[in-house]
Amino acid sequence: MQRHQKTATILSVLAMGLGQLYNRQFVKGILLLCVEIMGGYYFIQKLPHAIWGLVTLGDTPTKLVKIGKRYKNVVGDHSVNLLIGGLVILILFSLFVVIYVMNVRDANRTGKLRDQGVTPASFKQSVSYVTDKRFPQLLLTLPAISVLFLTIMPILMAILLAFTNYSAPEHIPPAKLVDWVGFQTFIDLLQLKTWSHTFYGVFIWTVIWAVIATVTTYFGGLFVALLINQQGIRFKGMWRSIFIIPYAIPQLISLLVMRNLFNGQFGPINQYLGYFGIGKLPWLTDPFWAKVTVILVNMWVGIPVSMVLILGVLTAIPRDMYEAAEVDGATAFQKLRVITLPFVFFATTPILITQFAGNINNFNVIFLLTNGDPVKGDYQYAGSTDLLVTWLYKLTLNNNKYNFASAIGIIIFVIVASLSILSYRRSRSFKEEDMIQ
Repeated sequence: MQRHQKTATILSVLAMGLGQLYNRQFVKGILLLCVEIMGGYYFIQKLPHAIWGLVTLGDTPTKLVKIGKRYKNVVGDHSVNLLIGGLVILILFSLFVVIYVMNVRDANRTGKLRDQGVTPASFKQSVSYVTDKRFPQLLLTLPAISVLFLTIMPILMAILLAFTNYSAPEHIPPAKLVDWVGFQTFIDLLQLKTWSHTFYGVFIWTVIWAVIATVTTYFGGLFVALLINQQGIRFKGMWRSIFIIPYAIPQLISLLVMRNLFNGQFGPINQYLGYFGIGKLPWLTDPFWAKVTVILVNMWVGIPVSMVLILGVLTAIPRDMYEAAEVDGATAFQKLRVITLPFVFFATTPILITQFAGNINNFNVIFLLTNGDPVKGDYQYAGSTDLLVTWLYKLTLNNNKYNFASAIGIIIFVIVASLSILSYRRSRSFKEEDMIQ
């Protein structure tokens, strides 16, 4: 390392901006030095308390203290606020460290240029370089910071809650403190009988639901798309419009309407069955029929989506391939098996995986149609048709079991991410991505 490069690097490590001042970039150096002073002052004050709050989650709950003949509310530590505040401070400190590292790299690079006889860029030239050559990165800075605080931080918060005992009624701030319990929440969820029975039951139904919902909507959409795409079918636009109507209607409306249609006592569907001498079916009150109902309604909502996607793929298949197959004497079934289906599966496999992941987290259909019911007596805060995601919702908003809900959220993420990545990497769309351009 040459003289200017070494000196500038050492100075920039000692204090932000000193390396730039040594390299005669005075405006940049003064600005970075101001950042160093303000950041250092802020973090000297805030960082120790933030670390203490994250480690201990507080040591004094809010409580009533008798003073003379009266009681006074003495405000103590709020464990959740300490957790959130600690995360914010640590993220800000991480950004400060990133800026510090960038300061060292900049001083090192400029010092190296000086050793090569190159004059360091002025502040105006640096600004012009950033706004010209680095404009995309500059434009993405604010969105990246927003994602950091509005997306990544809540995710970290949810993950950390899974390792605490934050749940009602024993550990709800500010009257009670929250403590770190390690993996105890996961152990209780998977092994404690009162919770594990519910978890395994809901988990098995979630997997069954995701598989059936994905297969029925995908192959139902494939079947409808193949029918509409057949030669000789007239009014193709009309058929496409008719089949897309269920998807075009907001699910909040359509699913609530379906809930009334399947009403066991007064629903039109049971009335129609009565006209044919068939007794009323407990569509939404019997565990088996409730599951059949959500699958049927999901097909009604989901088939149009698959149909539209597959119709787009069918129109992209070269016509000359079919003509060559016809010259070779291929039957309609052979053309479907050798040409159509491989193209469709190749193009839609990533979408199919996405649909499977979406069905694992298909909150709308279950919540709006059955609300997870009918009630199952040996389940903890869950019904017969609840998925993991709707159970998580009930645990959080209805019962304040935040630690269990966070643990379930982590499990859902692991399941969805693992299955999606594994399925995609084993698909032809991944292995032969250059086959179709």
